[in-house]
Amino acid sequence: MATPSRSGVFGVAPDRRVEQFTESISFDHRLYAQDIAGSIAHSRMLARVRILTDDEQSQIERALGEILADIESGRFETRVELEDIHMHIEQALINKLGDVGRKLHTGRSRNDQVSTDFRLWVRDAIDSIDDLLGKLQAAFVGRCEHDADVILPAYTHMQRAQPVLAPHYWLAYCEKFERDRERLRDCRRRVNTCTLGTAAVAGTSLPIDRADVASRLGFERVAANSLDASSDRDFALETCFSLSLIAEHLSTWAEEWILWSTAEFGFIQLPLDFCTGSSIMPQKINPDVLELIRGRTGRVIGHLMSLLVLVKGLPLAYNRDLQEDKPAVFDAVSVVQSCLDMAAAVVAGAKLNRKAIAASLERGYLDATTLMEYLIQRRIPQRTAHHLVGQLVRHAMQRGVPLADLSLDEMREACPELDEGVYGVLGAARAVEAFVSYGSTAPAEVALRVADWRSRLGMHGDACPTPN
Repeated sequence: MATPSRSGVFGVAPDRRVEQFTESISFDHRLYAQDIAGSIAHSRMLARVRILTDDEQSQIERALGEILADIESGRFETRVELEDIHMHIEQALINKLGDVGRKLHTGRSRNDQVSTDFRLWVRDAIDSIDDLLGKLQAAFVGRCEHDADVILPAYTHMQRAQPVLAPHYWLAYCEKFERDRERLRDCRRRVNTCTLGTAAVAGTSLPIDRADVASRLGFERVAANSLDASSDRDFALETCFSLSLIAEHLSTWAEEWILWSTAEFGFIQLPLDFCTGSSIMPQKINPDVLELIRGRTGRVIGHLMSLLVLVKGLPLAYNRDLQEDKPAVFDAVSVVQSCLDMAAAVVAGAKLNRKAIAASLERGYLDATTLMEYLIQRRIPQRTAHHLVGQLVRHAMQRGVPLADLSLDEMREACPELDEGVYGVLGAARAVEAFVSYGSTAPAEVALRVADWRSRLGMHGDACPTPN
């Protein structure tokens, strides 16, 4: 018996190798729920415009519900000659209803059907990832109260630069992940366009109501050009780009905490239930989860590159090449979802090594810039102050002491204008207290930002995660 995808124009059955080569059921089976939802909405529209009778529509919807139940219970069988999930569901419908089932595909093509299903799936994936990003942000914000009194060295060029409050560090990641959420929300607007009813390439001569279908499926708008709708995969590329940036941000965080967890840094203790051991070295506590988060970033970026190459030379409109868009997006989504889930748990469960951080905090002259700004407030030009503090740092380095251990006489050799007040800005803790600018690590400023983030994330009372 002919399958729905082969018309009477074919006089021979397809070569078995072609069936194996062209199938996509092995990966697009995950679109089953979206395909059935789209088909139900399409059938209701066809009944409303009187292409289907109400009874025919009821039969179709009831049968599609049965097919959905079969798929979710594991009773649904697949075979490669039916190519994809769309043909499997349609053939199952025909097997149940005969000619009534054959009427469902009226006014649509697999081209617009696939596009619609894929958009519905991507829309759901975006919502899922946005939720996971919010949970990761909450894990960082949840640390802030517990770590409020911890001062960390901030780095530039991997050299110690200035002191910052630990919550300021945690909120830096919240800002990055908030930009990711904004990108996803913006991307979702373009994903949320209904292409169903544009048919294969030119539309249809049947009196369908595309706006009706769009409304039933929760789409914000209807695609306005059938040629573009048939070929457009911008939404898939844009989603994968957004996922790549999320993966990049996760990789940056993972790399930092991997370094911090080493004996050389000793800043943080990762939760042991998210670490692994060595097959030969019994003392090892390896940050494998963080390393895999860092490593899988390459997979996500690779999927973006494959999608860019996939569409770069395709003429209008649909081409079978576009079948290859789904494995890339499916895997990129899966990787980012799992990495975000792991990241939130690691963030919530890690502990700062306060003693180790405090013991090393005065190394690296983190207060040098604050001393320079102290001089600037005494009318010394910035470049002059910069040079004078550099001299003091050199002198302190030669003595092997922090700036705060220099005597006032030693300081006055470089800058006679200094008095005892200079010690009020020396040392990491006093340097932090000296900050005042918006967005800085000033304690009052950080407290405001923490309160703002708690409000934005809907964190109240003790509901937020805190470190062990």
